[in-house]
Parts: sequence; structure tokens; C-alpha cells
Amino acid sequence: MVPSLLHTTILTLLALAAFAGNSVLCRLALTRTDIDPASFSSIRLASGAVTLWLIVRCRRARPELGGSWSSAGALFAYAAAFSFAYMTLPTGAGALLLFGAVQATMIGAGLWAGERMSTGQWGGFVLALGGLAALLLPGLSSPPLGGSVLMLAAGLAWGIYSLQGRHRDDPAGATAGNFLRTLPLAGLLSLAAWPWMRLDGAGVLYAVLSGAFGSGVGYAVWYAALRGLTATRAATVQLCVPVLAAFGGVGFLGEPVTSRLVIAAAAILGGVALVFLRRTDHSG
Repeated sequence: MVPSLLHTTILTLLALAAFAGNSVLCRLALTRTDIDPASFSSIRLASGAVTLWLIVRCRRARPELGGSWSSAGALFAYAAAFSFAYMTLPTGAGALLLFGAVQATMIGAGLWAGERMSTGQWGGFVLALGGLAALLLPGLSSPPLGGSVLMLAAGLAWGIYSLQGRHRDDPAGATAGNFLRTLPLAGLLSLAAWPWMRLDGAGVLYAVLSGAFGSGVGYAVWYAALRGLTATRAATVQLCVPVLAAFGGVGFLGEPVTSRLVIAAAAILGGVALVFLRRTDHSG
């Protein structure tokens, strides 16, 4: 049964808030507590795995966990690069870089597979890439290069993960299985970072919240919302995530909103919106 518009709207808003919350929680943990990024990543993945397993377990007596090791590898690469990037990146800039890289990866994969774009879509794609380049150009308000490269890598990994899971019959079960498969990789990361390991109560709490609610519950709610959204609407509403993350950075971390960030955000989000909205018009 297709959920009502109100139900879909509430679920969508909750999911988008959870996704944006991941950026805010990670930045809070790495700037306001003593936890290291490797520990944050490992705790986040473990908390997400437990939460998603419980959600799948509540849905059926004998949970079926799908996924694959290749998807788990992409998920782990995203989570690790995401955490290390936020050691230096402001919340809004990090979310914008992540989002831009994810969408560029998915659009690029479509072109590689033979999809065709209209002139308007190409214009949107070029506009989005221009906004991304403007954000990264050297200057007083440009984000740190090392963190930017890491966040772009996180976006590439997340884009690959999303492409691999597009046609899953049970996305929640597949996601739970993928999170569980990341745990050995997270263990290796923590072992490699053992000399630099730092933990404190607040940092661990932020990591658990990110994994359990920002990831686990967030994905479960998003999959429920997708039942009432078209593919294009689902892609377009995700334009809100970097904006929400930026507001979270301002409200919870006191981060400034620079003119460079505003201009880059308008170009990237507007360009991606043109790609997806034009695709709807072209397909009738």
C-alpha cells in the first residue's frame, strides 16, 4: 500500500534530518571531544550494524541479511574517509563536497552505461561541477585541501555503494548485512590506529548516535519513505541534506556561513536539480 502524502512527507523529513545529523555529530565529536576518527568510524559502523539487525529482526522472525563484500568495502571506505575528512572540514562544506561527489559519481556512471542527457541536463551538470570547483579554489575561505580530497573520496565510495544497491529486493536486509560485513574492516582500522586511539564518553555517545540513529534508523525510515516517492523526487529532495547540515553546523558549532559556500551550494544544488528535473520532463 502506498503511504499517504503526509506520512511520506514526515518520513522524508526525518530521514533527511538523520542524514544531515551524521555530519553534525561527526564534526561535534572530532572538534568538541577527544575521540579519534578511526574510533568514531568503528563505533558508528558497529552501532549501525546492531541497530539495522534489530530492525530487520523485528520485521521477521528469521531475519535474512543480504549485501555483499564489495558493497561492504565501499561502505567502509565511505565511513572512514568521512570521519577523517571532518577533522578539518566545516560541517556545511563537508556535506556539500560529499553530496556533490555522490551525485557526480552516479550521473557519471549513468553516462558510462549509455544514458543520454539533454542540453539542459548537460548545462546543469557543468553548473554543478563549476560550483564544486569554485568551492575548492584556493582562498581565505576555501576548505582544507586534505579534508576536501578525503570527503570527495567518501562521496565516490558512497556513490559506488548506492549504485550497487539500486535494485535490491530487500534494501534494509542488504544494508544490515553490509554493515555487519564492515566490522572486520573497522577492527583492522582501529588496530592500525591503536597508537593514536583516544576515547571519551561524549565522543563515544556521538558515534553511537550517528551509527544508531543517523545511519541505522535513518536508512530504515528512508526506505519506508521511498515507497511514496518517485525516483526523481527521491533524488531531488536529497538536495536538502547539505543545507540542513550547514544550518546544523551554524547552530551547534557556531560555524560561519561564507559567501563562497552560499554561491557554491547554489551552483551545485541547482545544477543537480536541473539534471534530475530535466530527466523527468524528457521521460514524459
